[in-house]
Amino acid sequence: MSRTIDYGNLMHRAMRGLIQEVLCDVRDNGLPGAHHFFITFDTTHPQADLADWLRDRYPSEMTVVMQNWYDALEVTDDGFSVTLNFGDAPERLYVPYDAIKTFVDPSVEFGLRFETQEVEEDAETGDAEKPDDDAATGEADIVSLDSFRK
Repeated sequence: MSRTIDYGNLMHRAMRGLIQEVLCDVRDNGLPGAHHFFITFDTTHPQADLADWLRDRYPSEMTVVMQNWYDALEVTDDGFSVTLNFGDAPERLYVPYDAIKTFVDPSVEFGLRFETQEVEEDAETGDAEKPDDDAATGEADIVSLDSFRK
């Protein structure tokens, strides 16, 4: 099998690094001006940590807003923890970067969307394989920010 450059995973890693850098700045300096974030994440991700009642209410995905009130933002290489207010009930969340589906800052019309690709495993060899071979079809993963623009 020939080696290929996995641009999709490289791009996702770079975009998650950007989110980490932004959150580190917010942790250290607070949210500047009108900046605020809508972060949608996969609540079924094995490392996502949230209260049982939130997981019951949002069994597949959840969007949180970091704007007026948030507390104890901690940022690591793998994800971030933050306490947010849910109807006067502060709750601590841990969101791994791999669980993030979208990260949007509408104040500056910036957004990232992470596309997931289903992986099929060959039953005989155990090799993971993408359903469509992009090299064979000439298709590429494109990151589009247009859907977040006004």
